[in-house]
Amino acid sequence: MTATLPLEMGENEITGLIVNACIRIHRRLGPGLLESVYEQILTHELRKLGVEVLPQEPIPLCWDDLHFDRAFQCDLLVHRKVIVELKSVESISTLHRAKLLTYLKLADKRVGLLVNFSTALMKDGIERIMNKGPSLF
Repeated sequence: MTATLPLEMGENEITGLIVNACIRIHRRLGPGLLESVYEQILTHELRKLGVEVLPQEPIPLCWDDLHFDRAFQCDLLVHRKVIVELKSVESISTLHRAKLLTYLKLADKRVGLLVNFSTALMKDGIERIMNKGPSLF
């Protein structure tokens, strides 16, 4: 069993581990697989490093007296700090970026990674999205 990394680890360290794992996966498997395959492999690789990973983590939403426990669901919540949205598409759209930013705001997180495995070079398929606004709660 792998030791768990301390939760005090910062977003930059966490995103570095995620990016490195994505590059290793992409070098070995290349583009073209289903997002769900990349999600399971990335989860496995990060857990081997001792990183806490919550796949398909629900993001609640409250509006007045309405409460939605599963209003949204992010692909991965990594170490309780970084939201990762995985794609296997020809190109990332502004809608993908906006969706991740909404997730960050609703979950009150500062950093997210938008990862598209359908690129020739993995470094071209990773975008860091920052939530600079106030929490919605």
